[in-house]
Amino acid sequence: QVQLVESGGGLVQAGGSLRLSCAASGRAVSTLPMGWFRQAPGKEREFVTAISGSGDNTYYPDSVKGRFTISRDNGKNMVYLQMTSLKPEDTAAYYCAARRRGSGYYTLIRDYDYWGQGTQVTVSS
Repeated sequence: QVQLVESGGGLVQAGGSLRLSCAASGRAVSTLPMGWFRQAPGKEREFVTAISGSGDNTYYPDSVKGRFTISRDNGKNMVYLQMTSLKPEDTAAYYCAARRRGSGYYTLIRDYDYWGQGTQVTVSS
């Protein structure tokens, strides 16, 4: 089993920055492909970004490209999401996810096996 705990959410003004953290524990977490998703009230959960187990490969959709950066510290079993130039439309609960196995990055909800409880990010205009 893998346990994921997100932290770092909060209230920030538009244009501001936040860094989310995801602490992973359990079996061999340091090599697992990881991702971040978000879900706004009344909307479906959507992909934000992903990183391979090694950290060498990342992927961003256009909605966050150039503003968000995913990184990982495998020695500490941590994954981070640095968010800059935040917009009100970034307001959502942000979830960390891990995939049981794989060598690249993954962008679909069904690709992931483990999920955290989420951390709320609210961006005011």
